[in-house]
Amino acid sequence: MTTHSTTASAVMAHPQVLIVDDESDIRELINMTLSRMQINCLEAETLEQARDLLKQHGEKGIQLCLTDMRLPDGNGMELIYQIQKQYSQIPVAMITAHGNMTSAIEALKAGAFDFLNKPVELQTLRNLVTSALRLDQQQKTVSHKDHGPELMGQSKPIQKIRQLIERLARSLAPVHIHGESGTGKELVARMLHHRSHRSDNPFIAVNCGAIPAELMESEFFGHRKGSFTGATQNKEGLFQAAEGGTLFLDEVADLPLEMQVKLLRAIQEKSVRPVGAQKEEFVDVRIVSATHEDLASKVEQGDFREDLYYRINVIELKVPSLREHPEDIPDLANHFLEQLAEEMGRTPPRLSECALKRLCEHPFPGNVRELENLLARAITLNDGDIIQAEDIQTDSRTNQAAPTKTVSIDHLENVCEVGLESYLERVERQILEKALDATDYNKTAAAKKLGISFRTLRYRLKKLNMD
Repeated sequence: MTTHSTTASAVMAHPQVLIVDDESDIRELINMTLSRMQINCLEAETLEQARDLLKQHGEKGIQLCLTDMRLPDGNGMELIYQIQKQYSQIPVAMITAHGNMTSAIEALKAGAFDFLNKPVELQTLRNLVTSALRLDQQQKTVSHKDHGPELMGQSKPIQKIRQLIERLARSLAPVHIHGESGTGKELVARMLHHRSHRSDNPFIAVNCGAIPAELMESEFFGHRKGSFTGATQNKEGLFQAAEGGTLFLDEVADLPLEMQVKLLRAIQEKSVRPVGAQKEEFVDVRIVSATHEDLASKVEQGDFREDLYYRINVIELKVPSLREHPEDIPDLANHFLEQLAEEMGRTPPRLSECALKRLCEHPFPGNVRELENLLARAITLNDGDIIQAEDIQTDSRTNQAAPTKTVSIDHLENVCEVGLESYLERVERQILEKALDATDYNKTAAAKKLGISFRTLRYRLKKLNMD
């Protein structure tokens, strides 16, 4: 065992990393690289030596542990479990043989911060260590002023998912959220972010199915001025915008295969290269993804890369459908009624027994989102203090939007001149303005008129700078 010499003052001035590997050349390579980063190193060849150093220095003296998977007297997994139990504030990164994704995923599920492949790529090593040391600093300063976003309900499925969120918020392992449409997957992602040490940094949500394929690389990684026609200035991408925070990839199954390759590399290397740039930029983001589709089936069908699947699906968090916790419907209904009444500037109405019974008996194929939409419609139709059963329009015909009319484009040359995206944005703006004008700018009524939820209307207004 060798120990990089340090004085008490040096330890205070510089962070310290524990390197556990029986190959001396690997330890030397990592030591030399980290020394140039003004980081002190402790070295161990075996589990026993690593445990001794942990006892000597503890959590305050070690800011990161890098451990090999195979050691002369045991397995690096044993060290991960011990550190998780006794020194939970020390992040651990596993060093694995190249391509051994099974071991890497096992380590991440056990609580590892990240993993490195052999042969160790120096820039990847520097990026990982920088990210881990930021984690150490952020953990010292994290404070929650409020509870932030919250899942409503007291049923066992909801209590279980809340407990899981609290546990996963302390980790950096990628989380994949799976659930039917309308169950609240983005709310769960926001809870993960808000309860983590990253809560003071951005939460960036992106719907992967809403970005045109030709613009994806620029949207995710940014671009440099002049890199392509229309790039009139430098633009940061979603990764840069989420720096230090969380990047939420909603409907990740919709990513085209070409973009999946680039996304995988960005996640693995912790760096991105903007379109037109010569150098890569380090990024520190936590990846949280979601979809209502079965990703494993998409992998079998060849529509989703297996390596990306394992990288983002380290921990799967399933959000239950409303049918799985119908006992929460009364609490959810009261919450939405209070929220909607506040937005409308009126006293919250209450549900009659018959109205509540009607809600509780409805199967809710659209889940919590459908419940919110039903109540938004009911509170708009009823100006009184009590919402009656007839105000709850659960009939399948009334849950559907009004029939859409076929729109003929008589002036196709206009579309070609301004571009499809700009043309559609202009049309959407005109439709929203017309709906708002017809309802005296009552947003709830306008949303009902358009056959969309209040939240969707609010999102579209914000997107078009009309809010």
